[in-house]
Amino acid sequence: MPEQPHEPEGAIAATGMGGAMDLATSEGATLEQHPSAASGGRAPGGPQGTGPSEKPRSLWSDAWRDLRRNPVFIISALVILFLVVISLWPSLIASGNPLKCDLAKAQEGSQPGHPFGYDGQGCDVYTRTVYGARTSVTVGVCATLGVALLGSVLGGLAGFFGGFWDSVLSRITDVFFAIPVVLGGLVLLSVVTSNTVWPVIGFMVLLGWPQISRIARGSVITAKQNDYVQAARALGASNSRLLLRHITPNAVAPVIVVATIALGTYISLEATLSYLGVGLKPPTVSWGIDISAASAYIRNAPHMLLWPAGALALTVLAFIMLGDAVRDALDPKLR
Repeated sequence: MPEQPHEPEGAIAATGMGGAMDLATSEGATLEQHPSAASGGRAPGGPQGTGPSEKPRSLWSDAWRDLRRNPVFIISALVILFLVVISLWPSLIASGNPLKCDLAKAQEGSQPGHPFGYDGQGCDVYTRTVYGARTSVTVGVCATLGVALLGSVLGGLAGFFGGFWDSVLSRITDVFFAIPVVLGGLVLLSVVTSNTVWPVIGFMVLLGWPQISRIARGSVITAKQNDYVQAARALGASNSRLLLRHITPNAVAPVIVVATIALGTYISLEATLSYLGVGLKPPTVSWGIDISAASAYIRNAPHMLLWPAGALALTVLAFIMLGDAVRDALDPKLR
């Protein structure tokens, strides 16, 4: 049998176009000794050819990466952090007593040591504005946690099991949606004599859970139809394991977004109810109470209304901006 003809010095590599590409002997030897050179310094399978490829990032890690690059999130988070700090330790920036008043200084303007002036009772507006943040943040955070917990549990269970209880919950939420929030507050809180924040928080939870419940229900219904949930069910996973390990982590993102935006709404609602006289009552320090008291002096002493109203508007805006930034980061359709 005749011998096969010997190949010349050069390697022949097939190309995707059906042709051939000649490689010099020195180049082929270089590629054999340094395989990472063909891939720009990275060998197939991992960085520098030493390990497996990089692990895919999760939704939460991608969201955190986007949030860190979003100036809206950074600004709103800094404002909220400042509000939380002065809510916990208001004496850091306000050394006075918000309940100490001097009628001789009523409605006076800005003075050294009292940059916001005095209100109609002679109380320092700056000190009351700082201490009012504690009440507003407490009401907003507690109401949001209560609404998110109750609405997520009821809506998640209804969406997971469906059937009769799902229909019952849907009709109940329809009834609560038909109740105007401010009108409901006027009716329910008008008979409350307590000066604490808990009746107001309880009212917000009572009328606020249906919105979160519907969000959680729809998110759970979508998540339980995914292939990984069906595979876990086929492998014998219990209902509790499906809910806690497979469905909840993938259905909680819309609830977090809605709850973050709703927190600012609850702060505004508390101020509205306090302004109408059915929310918080003196001697509790609240922006709504101060705005209500200052409305009668808006012509003669507008500074009494300007500062608490501005603090309320800034707080609500910060939470709404934070919620919008979180929504943009957690929604894959917006990437």
